[in-house]
Amino acid sequence: MGTVTSLDAHAHGTRHASIAPAILYFGSQVSLLSTVDEEGHPNLAPNSSVWWLGQTAMLGVAARSQTGRNLLANGEAVINLPSIAGVDAVDRLALTTGRNPVPDRKAAAGYRHVRDKFAEAGVRPIAAETVAPPRVAEFPVHLEGRVVTIHPMGGAATTAEASLLAVELGITRVHVVESLRMPGHANRIDPGRWRPLMMNFQRFFGLGDETMPSRLASIDEEWYRG
Repeated sequence: MGTVTSLDAHAHGTRHASIAPAILYFGSQVSLLSTVDEEGHPNLAPNSSVWWLGQTAMLGVAARSQTGRNLLANGEAVINLPSIAGVDAVDRLALTTGRNPVPDRKAAAGYRHVRDKFAEAGVRPIAAETVAPPRVAEFPVHLEGRVVTIHPMGGAATTAEASLLAVELGITRVHVVESLRMPGHANRIDPGRWRPLMMNFQRFFGLGDETMPSRLASIDEEWYRG
């Protein structure tokens, strides 16, 4: 029988319980998604259902939200990523919606309609380069993208029947503030300088210091372009 490590010992000494949480936000990145409606009016909405695969972002959005409607109508978005310094701007939009009238379920939870989300958040819109939705000037990272595919979730046959949508967004342009760039590399982010805002079960957190070096870091980032 092998030697039990301290990690194994800790695991064997911990009793697990089966639970049924209403949400599975064990830790995900916070963004403000900017989209435009059919008349070109911008909407800005908090989102912490986003993950990355190559040059693609996968977004989870409510089908009947203003963001969901805009993505279905126009197929473009900007993922604006705040650092921990942008937490107040995100939180100002937490109980707002671009839908008017406010859907009953959201109204019961305290949501209210806001037409100008940029003003409500206290941030400025600036033009994107490849898509129609504007960027958030004060945030350090912007990812412009176009919809590749929208997948209805929950077994729905069509997006019109779905409550939730999984949106495959192909990234068309990335903007970062100069202070986040890794010295000597034109296209790399210095992770030691980047402190993204995170959501953990409805609460805001920031990243701590690096825990330990990763073996993956021995592979040059350019390898992933292939």
